[in-house]
Amino acid sequence: MIFSTILLFLADLGGGEMLVVLTAILLLFGADKLPSMARSAGRGMRGFNDAKKQIKDEIERSIKDINKPE
Repeated sequence: MIFSTILLFLADLGGGEMLVVLTAILLLFGADKLPSMARSAGRGMRGFNDAKKQIKDEIERSIKDINKPE
């Protein structure tokens, strides 16, 4: 609930606001650091999705084991 309230402002972002945010990021971090930051973010997202898939598979396997007649 708190997390969704904090990120509520993202729903109203338009093209101009996104351009300002991207420009600020470019000015803060520089063009040479952006590719490495994007790569790190991609690796983090991939790791999160892999962990999410493993948890989902484990839950489905547990449900199948519970429903299996003995």
